[in-house]
Amino acid sequence: MIRTEVGKVLKEAESKMEAALEAIKRQFLTIRTGRAHPSIVENIKVDYYGTKTPLKQLANVTTPEPRLIVIQPWDKGSVEPIEKAIQISDVGITPMNDGKLIRLSMPQLTHERKDELKKVLHRIAEEGRISIRSSRHHANDEAAKLEKDNKMTEDDKFETKDKVQKITDGYIKKVDTVLLEKETDIMS
Repeated sequence: MIRTEVGKVLKEAESKMEAALEAIKRQFLTIRTGRAHPSIVENIKVDYYGTKTPLKQLANVTTPEPRLIVIQPWDKGSVEPIEKAIQISDVGITPMNDGKLIRLSMPQLTHERKDELKKVLHRIAEEGRISIRSSRHHANDEAAKLEKDNKMTEDDKFETKDKVQKITDGYIKKVDTVLLEKETDIMS
């Protein structure tokens, strides 16, 4: 029974930490690095026949070149609404429309913009670290509660806390690795 309780605490903590890491990765994908990536535009909401629809449901979004995004709508009537949605979004890229396709040429990032993006990345990473540490705190509280309810021995509680700390350290390292990769991507 004790091992089951320890396992539940560890599994729940690791699950929450993994969710925090995935949230960081999703947020990092939306940050423009100067390289074209479909995730920059695919969630832009397009007013399509009165319904706000994500762009990825209306068109094929590809990156044939490192600095070019090509949007090919499945319905030619949606070209204009897609173009308008991109213009009013915070992407900061002017679309080029030839009637069938929309092309987005990625501008070169300035040094100042790269520095701003690095600050944003560090803020997102720190929010993720806080979330991971919060999961650790919750798991430690849960272990203390189980000990108080006599469902876990004091030794098991300390062993659980050690294991939770090792899991936490691993996820903090993963956050730092993802941050370093994204910073390198922005600076190149």
